[in-house]
Amino acid sequence: MALLRSYVSGGWHTAENDGVPLHDASTGEEVARVSSEGIDFAAALDYGRRVGGPALRELTFHQRAALLKALASHLREHREELYALSARTGATKTDSMVDIDGGIGVLFAYSSKGKRELPNDTVYVDGNVEPLSKGGTFVAQHIAVPLRGVAVQINAFNFPVWGPLEKFAPAFLAGVPSLIKPASQTAYLTARLVEIIIESGILPEGTLQFVAGSVGDLLDHVTAQDLVSFTGSASTAQKLRAHPAIVRNSVRFNAEADSLNLSILGPDAKPGTTEFDLFVKQLTTEMTVKAGQKCTAIRRAFVPADLLDDVAEAASARLAKTTVGNPTAEGVRMGALASLEQREEVRRSLKALLDVGTVVFGDPEQVEVVGADAERGAFISPVLLKADPERSEPHEVEAFGPVSTLLPYTSAEQVIELAARGGGSLVGSVVSADKEFVREVVLGVAPYHGRLLVLDAEDAKESTGHGSPMPQLVHGGPGRAGGGEEMGGVRGVLHHMQRTAVQGSPAALSTVTGRWVAGAPRTEGDVHPFRKSLAELKIGDSVVAGPRTVTQEDVDHFAEFTGDTFYAHTDPEAAAANPLFGGIVAHGYLVVSFAAGLFVSPEPGPVLANYGLENLRFLTPVKVGDSLTVTLTAKQITPRIDQEYGEVRWDADVTNADGDSVAKYDVLTLVAKEQS
Repeated sequence: MALLRSYVSGGWHTAENDGVPLHDASTGEEVARVSSEGIDFAAALDYGRRVGGPALRELTFHQRAALLKALASHLREHREELYALSARTGATKTDSMVDIDGGIGVLFAYSSKGKRELPNDTVYVDGNVEPLSKGGTFVAQHIAVPLRGVAVQINAFNFPVWGPLEKFAPAFLAGVPSLIKPASQTAYLTARLVEIIIESGILPEGTLQFVAGSVGDLLDHVTAQDLVSFTGSASTAQKLRAHPAIVRNSVRFNAEADSLNLSILGPDAKPGTTEFDLFVKQLTTEMTVKAGQKCTAIRRAFVPADLLDDVAEAASARLAKTTVGNPTAEGVRMGALASLEQREEVRRSLKALLDVGTVVFGDPEQVEVVGADAERGAFISPVLLKADPERSEPHEVEAFGPVSTLLPYTSAEQVIELAARGGGSLVGSVVSADKEFVREVVLGVAPYHGRLLVLDAEDAKESTGHGSPMPQLVHGGPGRAGGGEEMGGVRGVLHHMQRTAVQGSPAALSTVTGRWVAGAPRTEGDVHPFRKSLAELKIGDSVVAGPRTVTQEDVDHFAEFTGDTFYAHTDPEAAAANPLFGGIVAHGYLVVSFAAGLFVSPEPGPVLANYGLENLRFLTPVKVGDSLTVTLTAKQITPRIDQEYGEVRWDADVTNADGDSVAKYDVLTLVAKEQS
């Protein structure tokens, strides 16, 4: 049987020994063998730092985002091949789509995030400029730049495609190369995924490495510039976190560990309500998808005490319709666990739960299967328990399979206290139409959860569900759940970057960040900035226009024309009594309109469109007779790599005759890259 290859230091590596056999979860047949013997892990990390890192850092965020999109599109063409191999892990077609399509979806999501929320630059500007001196000559700006190491990603067996891709995408977008090490049980699927990626030639060399087998002495060689991300058991996470090199070098370590996730049924959700049905369906779905082998699956199902029997009956009826067997067999809705060892581990955990609970549905020791041998394959029945919520075991023992426990409660206060006994979870859900109950419970359990889903009739149709981590949202949780955080949109990108406070003059910060900073030099020339293409325009290019005097006729006309007859603009007596104004003032939007009329260059040219204003603030009231001047300065230039135009952010400062700012805001325009 083939020995899985690793991809390190720019080439494929095959171990010289026989390796450890990996088996088909349903049939027990050997699928492949795995070994990392002979890999020079120090050299692999060095290769990522020397080759992969510089290649990525030469690219802008937008260029990296484009590569992620290209990779996602390429992988989508290979889904059927990956589905077939995924079936050998015990996954049904639905399970495989969650893993494979979900992973590809993360790539698409981060591509979109990179294009829309990050600059077409290699540096990320974090927050606003901080003034540090009275005269404005000493300011500060936080920036974020990629770490100069490798993101070491150690993944669990249950999501051999989604797991690597959800870690890889934000690291790649940040500009940090990855070294992927999957759990051995299902490493053959990750190995094929990586082969497809490497063979595509889409990624710069050195930005993705792959280790099939043991990590060996890999962690001995991590530095302060490297990162380690781990998904797996809390006990293993604890050992890795305490690794001498990780401790000594203060290596960034992120853990996503086992989690006793909960779902809470509200007291209002009686049998016959939409919320009751949603709770039961969600519970049974989370028990059976991936055979319950999900770090986000519901382990504790809290139910009002008077509804316990109703929920038990309804859930049992749904579970009874679940056909277990070989995922390639027709009609099978739940496949096998990943391995026979995993089945034994689930059974051991079940024994501890059975000591304090009773079985509502299922048999831990036997199950009828379709298309396979129940003993050769790692099959187990869905098992629903009920237990006393005051016992510690349901809040401490996780059976990582199709197992959940019903726990009765009598008040919102009690269920919040019981939720905390889980010690920290990745996700919880509250199923209720009672908004006050939802508010009390969400705020009460939020400190113990990384994500919370509120499910009711209103959002059910479009809800992605309890167990679906989304790339836009953080995935992680406090305490037992590992104390880490992955994804979360741009947050996940910034985890791989160093935030640095840069102090200096406005001119120095403008040079460092590539953005004009107030106080930095402006360039006023004979050519209006709106007459310049993106190729010609420079940060700091500016135009000063005005003055224009505001008359009473202007204010009256604007009020009549727009219908904005607020008393401060139309009633002299009432306006005089206003402590902020002391008399008639011009509309704020009249001021903005006058400013646009002053700075605009009306003839056709490179400026294609004004598509928005941001950060608008009215700072000083404008009275009749005031004269307005506007200074417009090119603040940020962002070419779009897939269009013939880009975005220009302009700083607009409207002042009165005394030089006081009456309005400040950013003008957003689309500008052609070249003159037509």
